[in-house]
Amino acid sequence: MKVTDRHRKRLPALALVLMLFPALAPVTRVLSDEGGAAPEADAATVVEIQTGKAIRATLHHYINVYGVVEPEPAGDGRPAALARLSPAVAGVITEANGTEGQKVSKGDVLFRLDTRAADAVQAQAEIAANYAASEVERQKALLKVEGTSEKSVRESEQALAGAQAELAAAKVQLSLLQGEAPLSGTLTKFSARPGEAADATTILAEIVDLDRLAATVNVPQNEADDLKTGQAASLRPSSSGPEVKTVVSYVSPEVDTATGTVKARLKIPASSGLRPGQFVAAAIATQEKPGCLAVPREAVYTNPEGQSTLCLVTGDTAKRITVETGLRDGDLIEVEGDGLTEGATVATVGSYSLPDETKVHVSAP
Repeated sequence: MKVTDRHRKRLPALALVLMLFPALAPVTRVLSDEGGAAPEADAATVVEIQTGKAIRATLHHYINVYGVVEPEPAGDGRPAALARLSPAVAGVITEANGTEGQKVSKGDVLFRLDTRAADAVQAQAEIAANYAASEVERQKALLKVEGTSEKSVRESEQALAGAQAELAAAKVQLSLLQGEAPLSGTLTKFSARPGEAADATTILAEIVDLDRLAATVNVPQNEADDLKTGQAASLRPSSSGPEVKTVVSYVSPEVDTATGTVKARLKIPASSGLRPGQFVAAAIATQEKPGCLAVPREAVYTNPEGQSTLCLVTGDTAKRITVETGLRDGDLIEVEGDGLTEGATVATVGSYSLPDETKVHVSAP
């Protein structure tokens, strides 16, 4: 071929380009018999994942419900942990001995009503009783010297009994004019004010034993058949707070027809920090199964056919298998499947989109 001046001018420039960018140099391609380019083998896809282990564990089935903290009702020979105090009779308050939040003991006098009329009645009854007692003594002395009859002695004794009954009634009436704490606890409400009138419909004090609280929860009827007293449970306030361990102390034999639920009560340990009226979430363990083969929950996925699957990891290969699932407890789920044994490595983070079998690289969590 004849090289013209124009070609000579282009050659040095082309050589310079090839020196600076060798990737632009001619590439030799293997052609097929039909003259086309032979396809290159695809590089193996490696997926980044995290893993967990199949372990043996004791798993539980929980009923998760909600409820409210309340004072414990009466039971086991003890009074209710809540008492509301009203005057037994109508009157005017003359003395108030309490403030909200105050600790009180059983028998403490929290308020008194005007006692002037009752005091007068009691004083008159005491005089009558004393006179009747002295008359009995006089009649007995006369009987010894035959100055009276047996009948007169019996009549004086009868009069004394009547006077003593009147005195006892007067004392009871006087006691009704003061309000005594029926149990030891904390004054959560106190509204007695000297000079104000009150009657049996006026609640002047409310006392709660804060060491005797219970959480009342409503369990759906279809789950209540598994409830039993003594079952372990835990409570957690709706706001941030520590979990409180407890047990089921009562299961109602009735179903609330309005809500379709069964009432249950969970005993709250003293000094739990929970307060009456507080809303809590409760988890009641109705089933315990030891020795379960379990994996992290995030390892198990449901495929489009509705089957539960997970990926077993051996070396740098992950293989998807179908499993049967059982109890779910916290971050663990019970599983059974071919080739799945205690200590087996399973894919967790990144396993959702893995094909049935692929190369993987395990990264740190």
